[in-house]
Amino acid sequence: MKKQIILLLLIVPFIFSELQAQSISRVEPPNWWVGMKHQQLQLLVYGKDIGHLKPQINYPGVTVEATHRVSNDNYLFVDLNIATSTKAGSFQINFTEKGKTIISKQYDLRQKERPSEEVIGFDASDVLYLITPDRFANGDTKNDAVAGMLETPSRSNKGGRHGGDIEGIRKNLDYLKDMGFTAIWLNPVLENDMPEYSYHGYATTDFYKVDTRFGSNESYRQLSKEAKSKGIKIIMDMIVNHCGSKHWWMDDLPTNDWLNSTGDYVQTSHRKTLLQDPHAAQSDKKVFTDGWFVPTMPDLNQRNRFMANYLTQNSIWWIEYGQLNGIRMDTYPYPDMDYMTEWTQRVMEEYPNFNIVGEEWFEEQPAIVAYWQKDKINPNGYTSELKSLMDFPMRYAVEKALMAEESWSEGWIDLYEMLALDFLYADPSQLVIFPDNHDMSRIFTQVNEDFDLYKLGITFYLTTRGVPQIYYGTEILMANPGTGDHGIIRSDFPGGWQKDTINGFTGVGLTSQQKSAKAFMRKLMNWRKTATAIHQGKLTHFVPEDGVYVYFRHNAEQKVMVVLNKNKEPYTLNLDRFAEMLDGVKRGTDVLNGGTIPLGQSIVLKPLQPLVLELK
Repeated sequence: MKKQIILLLLIVPFIFSELQAQSISRVEPPNWWVGMKHQQLQLLVYGKDIGHLKPQINYPGVTVEATHRVSNDNYLFVDLNIATSTKAGSFQINFTEKGKTIISKQYDLRQKERPSEEVIGFDASDVLYLITPDRFANGDTKNDAVAGMLETPSRSNKGGRHGGDIEGIRKNLDYLKDMGFTAIWLNPVLENDMPEYSYHGYATTDFYKVDTRFGSNESYRQLSKEAKSKGIKIIMDMIVNHCGSKHWWMDDLPTNDWLNSTGDYVQTSHRKTLLQDPHAAQSDKKVFTDGWFVPTMPDLNQRNRFMANYLTQNSIWWIEYGQLNGIRMDTYPYPDMDYMTEWTQRVMEEYPNFNIVGEEWFEEQPAIVAYWQKDKINPNGYTSELKSLMDFPMRYAVEKALMAEESWSEGWIDLYEMLALDFLYADPSQLVIFPDNHDMSRIFTQVNEDFDLYKLGITFYLTTRGVPQIYYGTEILMANPGTGDHGIIRSDFPGGWQKDTINGFTGVGLTSQQKSAKAFMRKLMNWRKTATAIHQGKLTHFVPEDGVYVYFRHNAEQKVMVVLNKNKEPYTLNLDRFAEMLDGVKRGTDVLNGGTIPLGQSIVLKPLQPLVLELK
């Protein structure tokens, strides 16, 4: 008996240690919802030595359809079917061996808070406000530095973390509403636990977790809900092309082909025309799509079916959890192009009234941008499902037009002819137009801090076709004089930190010119909210002459005349030339300055000023 007890005492610790060795540290997505259109769900399960275990679920409407074991025994991929009749609730996933449960994990199925058809995306009736969260406002100083995270704050470091967060954005929602913004696009807020230069958010280290220096998943969700209560939509910046080199899976990849280039750094060529080029070599295409941006951003392989499912489900999870109205997809042409069609299609099937804008940074050739838009007929047969793209060619043309010095009309012609190329797009009204963003010089710097040119540019963006996006601080003339450094471009919004002596939110300490810019933009954007001709109307423009560009926005309800004058002296504009648009019109309401202007034979334009007339 004593020998048996001794033997048992020797065996029990061994069994206990074996059981302890098998554990589950992650199940992703961490939860799901009932009532989704797509009934299939694939779980990534991660834990030590779990690959041989068999998952079992006993919950009405939920069945395990397949279990996929991969080369790394620390992973399982589990396919579930969630029937349309399934009720919200929690259940246990039992991971068994020879019929015995080794590990159990609770999994939650939640009730959807809004029908998929009621998830309304952004459109041309909106003005998007782009925010770099770390640089906008510090609403909670307690999360500036977080124990265990690799980078700590240093506001004096232009490339470091400065402390802006979700709470800072939430506290200033009324400011955004008052200004007239109707949607917020935040640069990525997911965890970027990188040693340095982590504030920008484009090196994700956990796809299901908001960076704790910005807040929490719940604080992001509450921001979204509170914004909606004020009529402001939320757009999430996502990246499926790459992750950060400190992502949790980098030390223990599921498969050998989880990353491109076998996990070794190979620089992308950035030759974006390769995907459209009928003469391109396949090897060159591979360098472009499979190459990495930088050594700290491993390139993800969307041709791996488990990676593809993981990324798609992550996007849908955030739409549902974060109550999103849109996605801005970073580096849209860089991932596998067939996967991008599949990803976009899956998202839009689930949320048919949603919207996604893709980044294709190509400035001089709109044909390259147009290639990626839904319903575009491409010579090589490629079909996209993407409704919207960032209109980089338009931004380039506007800067050229504003800065042309030899001939004012010649500058406007560049812009006029860029708009004339709208025939290349399947739907140019869906494009997101913008004077600047987080990766380029601010518009006030682009125009050499000429306030008149700034106003002409802003007026164009807020009255032409497309969905306007304004970068934070543009309304108060933030600039980056003498440098293109991203850390300076993304400077702190004044007033977002407690000790700031200048406050862009309240106006305290702003120059008279900054106050004027803010009032100018506020008036134009708040008028724009109800200007249906700007939202949905046709655009008719006339060939620029003598430094003056004239165009009309019009629908059955409203007609608007926009005049952009680059002359440095007063200019008399003869109206006969615009008779086809002015027939029966006797006067116009001056949107920017107030009052009524009679429209007879001519009108006198102020030097270097925009004129927006709501016609009567």
